[in-house]
Order: sequence, then C-alpha cells, then structure tokens
Amino acid sequence: MPPCAPGREAGSEGRGGGAGGGRSGGEASATRSPCGPRLSAPGLLWALAMMMAVEEINNASTLLPGLRLGYDLFDTCSEPVVAMKPSLVFMAKAGSRSIGAYCDYTQYQPRVLAVIGPHSSEVALVTGKFFSFFLMPQVRPLPMSHPPTHLRSLSVRSHLRLQVSYGATTDRLSNRETFPSFFRTVPSDRVQATAMVELLRGLRWNWVAAVGSDDEYGRQGLSLFSSLANAKGICIAYEGLMPLPRAGGTRLGSVQSLLHQVNHSSVQVVVVFSSAHATYSLFSYTIHYKLSPKVWVASEAWLTSSLVMMLPGMERVGTVLGFLHQGAEMPEFRSYVQTRLAQAAEPAYCASLEAGRLGLEEHVVGPRCPQCDRASPENVTDGLLYHQTFAAYAAVYSVAHALHKALLCNSSGCPTQEPVRPWQLLENMYNMSFRAYNRTLQFDTSGNVDLAYDLKLWVWRDQMPTLRTVGSYNGSLELQFSNMIWHTPGNQEPVSQCSRQCREGQVRRVKGFHSCCYDCVDCKAGSYQRHPDDALCSKCDQDQWSPDRSTRCFPRRPRFLAWGEPAVLGLLLLLGIVLVLVLIALGLFTWHRDSPLVQAAGGPRACFGLACLGLVCLSVLLFPGRPSTASCVGQQLLLHLPLTGCLSTLFLQAAEIFVGSELPPSWTDWLHSRLRGPWAWLVVLLAMLAEAALCSWYLAVFPPVVVTNWHVLPTEALVHCRVSSWISFGVVHATNAMLAFLCFLGTFLVQSRPGRYNSARSLTFAMLAYFITWVSYIPLFANVHMVSHPPVQMGTILFCVLGILATFHLPKCYLLLWRPDLNTPEFFLGGGPSDARGQGSSGVGEETQGKNK
Repeated sequence: MPPCAPGREAGSEGRGGGAGGGRSGGEASATRSPCGPRLSAPGLLWALAMMMAVEEINNASTLLPGLRLGYDLFDTCSEPVVAMKPSLVFMAKAGSRSIGAYCDYTQYQPRVLAVIGPHSSEVALVTGKFFSFFLMPQVRPLPMSHPPTHLRSLSVRSHLRLQVSYGATTDRLSNRETFPSFFRTVPSDRVQATAMVELLRGLRWNWVAAVGSDDEYGRQGLSLFSSLANAKGICIAYEGLMPLPRAGGTRLGSVQSLLHQVNHSSVQVVVVFSSAHATYSLFSYTIHYKLSPKVWVASEAWLTSSLVMMLPGMERVGTVLGFLHQGAEMPEFRSYVQTRLAQAAEPAYCASLEAGRLGLEEHVVGPRCPQCDRASPENVTDGLLYHQTFAAYAAVYSVAHALHKALLCNSSGCPTQEPVRPWQLLENMYNMSFRAYNRTLQFDTSGNVDLAYDLKLWVWRDQMPTLRTVGSYNGSLELQFSNMIWHTPGNQEPVSQCSRQCREGQVRRVKGFHSCCYDCVDCKAGSYQRHPDDALCSKCDQDQWSPDRSTRCFPRRPRFLAWGEPAVLGLLLLLGIVLVLVLIALGLFTWHRDSPLVQAAGGPRACFGLACLGLVCLSVLLFPGRPSTASCVGQQLLLHLPLTGCLSTLFLQAAEIFVGSELPPSWTDWLHSRLRGPWAWLVVLLAMLAEAALCSWYLAVFPPVVVTNWHVLPTEALVHCRVSSWISFGVVHATNAMLAFLCFLGTFLVQSRPGRYNSARSLTFAMLAYFITWVSYIPLFANVHMVSHPPVQMGTILFCVLGILATFHLPKCYLLLWRPDLNTPEFFLGGGPSDARGQGSSGVGEETQGKNK
C-alpha cells in the first residue's frame, strides 16, 4: 500500500497565481470525517487533470511567464455543509483565517481568487451564491451534476491570491442575476435535455416514461425535459422521482409502481435523468423483478458510471444510449496518471509533501482517508475510457487566461505589479475566449461554453459495455442508424407510440389527456391534412377542392354549359329541326299569302307570328358557353318579346273565332272590322309594349347576374346566370300566360259547323301545348341539379315552339301542300253571317270527310 495519495501538494509561495480543480483522490477517515471510506476514481482523475494543467502552465513561458500557480485539494463529500468549511477558508482575508466584514469589498483581498468545483449541482448552488457575494469566479469543468461518490472542491492559492471554482450542470446556475460569478466549461442541462428531445423525435418515439432522482440534478433535469418534450409533441406517459438511496437499502418509493405500469404498457422508452447511485437502485429493482427490456435514454451523470455498468444483469435491461459532451483527447494524460500514481508509492515523495503542507485540511474537513493510499493504476485507469477530464483541464486554463489579461502579460512577462482582486478577474472572464489543448472555448453571457455532444450506445462485450458513437448533437441531431444495435428480435428499431402513425390525409382525434393517444380520422372531401401532426383537417379555399384523405387542395375548373356537351348537341339538333319547320311554314304562308287558308289564319299576322317563333328558337343559342351579363339579359329579352308577338297574333285569331261563334250577329261585323287591319296590329304592338315594359322593369330592378357557385359541384366551380327574384321572373311570364289563357278560353267551347275548317280546335291544342310545356318546366327545373338548369330551359323553349308549330301551323302546311283542293273561301272563310258562326270544322280529317260526302 503506498504511503500517500496523489493530489496533496502544497503550492509554491512567491509572486504567483494559484489554480486547481477536480475531486481529490483521497477520502477522509470513517471515524473523524463525514465522508464515507470510498475512493472516487473519477474524482481522482479530475484532480489529476487539474494538476497536469497547472504544471503545464507553470512550465510554459507564454501564458503566465514568471508566475507559478499553486493549489490545495478539499473533499466536499457531496454535502453543502461540508463544502462550506473550505469555502469559508477560501474567503478568509489574505494572511489570516478570518473573514473581514466590510461595506465595500472592492479592495478586499481574499486568500484565494478562484475555486474550481464543486461537481455537484446541489453543492454548487450553495457555494455559487456564497462566492457571488464576493464576486469570486467559479468555473464548472464537468458535466455530471451528481457523480457516484462524494465530491471535492479545489481551492487555488498563489502570490496573486487566485481562486477558481467549477460548478454543476443545473440550468439554474445560468441565471446571471443570482450567480453572477459562476462559470462552467460544459453546457448546461438544458442543452442535454434538448438533445434528448431531438433524439426522441428523430426516432419517432412520442410515448415515453421519465424518471429522475429526487435531488437538484434530477428534479431540474426532469422538469427541463418534460417542458421541452411537451413543446415538441412528445407525451410523457409516466413520470416520477426516485428517492436518494440510503445506507442499507434501495427503496424506490412510488417509482416501483411506475416501473410495473411501464412494464405492462406500450411504453418502450424510459428517460432516466438521475445520479448514478439512484440509477443503480433503479436497475437493481428492474433486474430483480425481471421487468421487460426497454430503451433507456441516459443522462450524462450515469451513462459512463462503472457503478451502473458493472451491475450484474445489466445486459438484460435492454438498450442504453445517451449523450456525452465532447472533449479534446489528451493522449499524455494516461502516462501522467501512471507517473503520479507511481510517485505516490514512494515514501520519499510523500515525506516531501508532508513537509510542505500548510496544515489547513485537517482543520477543515478532517484527516486524509486511508482509502486514498490504496490508489493504483488498476483502480483508476479504467475510468480513462469514459470519464471526460478535459473540462477540469480547461477550467484551469480559463482562469490562467483571465489572469493573463488582468496582469497584461506578454511573451516577456507580466508587468502589472498590483494584486488582482476577484472582481477584476471576473471582468476578464465574461465572454472570454481561450484555448485549452489546441481547442478554442468561449464563455457565453450565461457563463457556459458551447460544446457538442456525442450520442453513445452501450455495446456489450464480455460482461462490460463499451461506448459506441452512433450520432452527434451540435444544435441539430445527426444519427448513424447503421451503427445502432437494439435489444429487439431481428434488431428491429423499437416503436414507442401510444397510437400508430396516421396515414396521409388523416388527422388525429385525441382521446384522453395525452395528445399522443388518438384515433386517425380521414379528411373529407373539401378538406385536407396540412401537417402530419394536425388534429383538425384544414378546409380548402372556396376556389379549391380536394378528394377524401387528401394532403393538398386542387384549383377548381369553371363549369358551364359547353357547346360540345352531348346534351347541347342534342338540343342543337332539335333546334335545327324546329327552325327548319318554322322556315318551311313561313315560306309556305308567304308564298300562299293571298290564299283563303292563310287569310283565315290571319294573313300577314300569321307570317309575323311564325317569324316570332323563329326568334324564340334562336334565343336558346344564348344558353351554351360561359355566361356573361349580356347573355343573361339577352336570354330573357329574346324569349319573352317574340313569344308575346306570336301569342298576340294567336289571341286575335281566337278573338275572331269567339266573336263569330258566340256573339249576336249585330256585333259581328263591327268587331270583325276592329280585329282586322290596323286595329289588329295595334293590339299586337300594345301587347309587345306591355311585355317590353315588364322586361325593362325586371332587368332594371332585379337583373340576372353572373355568379360562381363554389359548393354545388365537388371539383368544379359552376358559373351560371342567377335569377335575382323569382316573383318578378314570374310577373314577366304573366303577359304571355294571360294571352295564352284568353286564347284557350275563346276557343275551348266554340261549336264547329260541318263543312268548315275548325281553327278553334287547332288554337285550343296550341295553347294546351304551351301550358303543358311551361307547367312541366316548373317541377323539372326545381328538382334537377343546378348544372342542368340551362339545358332544361333550352328544351322547354324548343318544345313550346314545337308544340305551337305542330298544333296550329303544320296542319295548315299539310293542307297547302297535299290538299290544295280544300284551300277555298267556302271551306275557310264561310259565306255570310250565318256561316261566320260556324267557321271551321272539327278538323282536317273531318272536313275531308264532309267534302267527300
């Protein structure tokens, strides 16, 4: 057993600076010290890293030429009360062991200028506030807030009375108002928690459990992770705090039931933000009760802990991965550790150290512990593989660079002779950039440094895991999927989701309290899924459409009655037939305008009526094509005015028949003179003027407008003429309807005489055709789809014209062409008053039979 432990070296006195940090390799004795008799191998390595940095600075001639740094090592035992004892010594006035009470400490010269440590978050919160009162810089070199064993702090003393401190990773220490003199050479836990959240997102794990140790490190780490995870849509199914392990027990409290709930749930990922000792208790329970393997996302505090790694059965708990901050490789450090441990085995070396001791430590934290004397390369060199020592090394260099600036040092020396005060050193450390082992670091405004993280995966070999790099995080996450090994059968990537991923075009309908538990609901037509995590479908704009389960909207095409549609082609064919018949009838009536048949039908008025029917037919040409205001107005004018002209001529024909058949003979001649000649044309003109007035009122007050209806068609926008007022539209039809009704009344009950052509019968059927057509139009128009309204109107107009033409004009054309022998005054015009009453016969067929008799 070597007679002394490394790391207990007195600093040289003289005009020099002091710097140091880390955890002491020794432990206080079990009888007199509150620390347990355990050797912390990581703490010893951090202390040796500090010592190596001090020796490098002292041996170099560039950073602090002519000055030498000294150090003392103290054990905090992870207890704030224990840490306060050396802290009070650090704050003692230079040359004494008492702290002076002053109103102004700007000229106060403490025994040390900076403190490196402690490593624990809870201890750093206490010492940080204490040192901040005196504005003494404190630098934190290491990422783990709660190491597996007791912690130590290092004080630094020198001719310049320099003290450096390092702190923990808790994010509370980034508060400059509460901790203005706190610095650290590792990122805060917020960065690590952010990296964990990005890892979960990158692997699509949104249904996890989270466990933390019931101390400052675990509580703040778990709180940070929970808030960041919730903000990124990650649901924490189960969350709990583990009580710190006490002597002789590994009680987990409520976490025991939490573990069993996780074991029987769909949660496959557990985030453990905990100290190594609490994690050890957690996995001991998990292994003992043979809980199902899971993916364990480790915090940096236990990811590299040999206490957890060497737990029997750890290879059965599942996959372990976590983030470890990057540090510069120091190849010389291994040989330095071996050299120091070899020196500790030499009695002469230990005697020289004892002679140079200042006698402070035993008065502060008790005597040196016997376990420290058992330090050997076999005890500590395994930790070189995992534990980052660069941060402790860099902490010393940060203070040395601050001294370099405060003393205005150059290559030849440090010309400033005045002692450096703590606040002067602090001024130089804010936003300071410095180099340590060929790597440039810089403190930000919160006293943190920006270091990247490596994502490490436990890979088991010979009952001991090795760390494999499977990714990195430096503001953004990069994963190396090919290097990952999972505990699942077939090395399948674990799935930790409450609900399956919704397919494209589906949104999440949350059920319960967690947003990650949901049912997938299809987006209906007219809506779409904008983002994969949407809870509601987004409606398309009115000029867009979408099918069911769509992820985008499509522009609507305008829809109107196109010329090339089959319905339009059929109606155009019917229009051609009707126009041909109208032109044939008009040509025959014009050619035979002086014949008795044409004269009995009204003569020129009959030709005018046929011409009006032709214009009514042409009105259907305004319905196909894209509607416009002109076409909408023209449809009404070209339909109603010519139809009024035709019906007014038929009304005069019916009036003549009614007068000649139903009124006394004394009135007949006088009324016949009024129903023929200029008076008849006046009636036609008045009827058309009345209809023109109604049309003008309708088009001025309730004009039809061109509208685009975005809702009646699923994928198109219907462009059509909209009737502003159906009542006014009906009033416009009233004139024609009244003329047709009067025609029907004047001819329906007229008695025919044998041997005469019965014009009343043809007029009656013509009006019946008119009414049947337009009465049928009303329910048909109301029940068909809006897209079919234009062809329905076109068909109604054409069938109305065809009905009048077929019942009134075409039978006369038949007589003109094939029965010219009946085209006589006796047959159509009669021979006197007595004949006037009996004009016409029951029809063409009946008249033919009478003539033959």
